[in-house]
Amino acid sequence: QVQLEESGGGSVQPGGSLTLTCAVSGVTSSPDCMGWFRQAPGKEREAVAITRLSNAGTFYVDSVKGRFTISRDSAKRTMYLQMNNLKPEDSAMYYCAADAPWGGCSRTRGGADFKYWGQGTQVTVSS
Repeated sequence: QVQLEESGGGSVQPGGSLTLTCAVSGVTSSPDCMGWFRQAPGKEREAVAITRLSNAGTFYVDSVKGRFTISRDSAKRTMYLQMNNLKPEDSAMYYCAADAPWGGCSRTRGGADFKYWGQGTQVTVSS
């Protein structure tokens, strides 16, 4: 059974940094398509960053470009999200997700088609 577990969330002041980690278990190889999503209270879930091993493709939502970096360690079956210069509007529950091998790796509808999800880790940015 595929399981994803996030860690690294917390509370920081504006301008601070956090690194989120997503550990994947129950797989024999690292999933091709993985991503980070977030959902703030009263808002729809959105894709923050997605990466695909097969074509080295990477997506970032405009609001985090230049501040967040998604990376993978396939050998460790781990994904990271380095978040710098955090803003209050980055506050949300952050989820890691992996798509099935046959999936389309679609970021639409907040990643509704991604097959596997973690429980989430809270990120709060406030002064």
